[in-house]
Amino acid sequence: MPKMKTKSSAKKRFKVTATGKVLAGQAGKRHGMIKRTKKFIRDARGNTTLSAPDAKIVKGYMPYDR
Repeated sequence: MPKMKTKSSAKKRFKVTATGKVLAGQAGKRHGMIKRTKKFIRDARGNTTLSAPDAKIVKGYMPYDR
């Protein structure tokens, strides 16, 4: 059987940890920071883990990163 292909967009945006959780960049930080609260900007720093339903979808895009 041929190997399954990984979605190129998914491998650029997500990372699977050793425990199987999916890391992604925080949403809502590309533009419009002037209207965001200081608390939002602080809390949205760094990466975040995806929820279980979202992680299940992403893992389907990356078949060999489990």
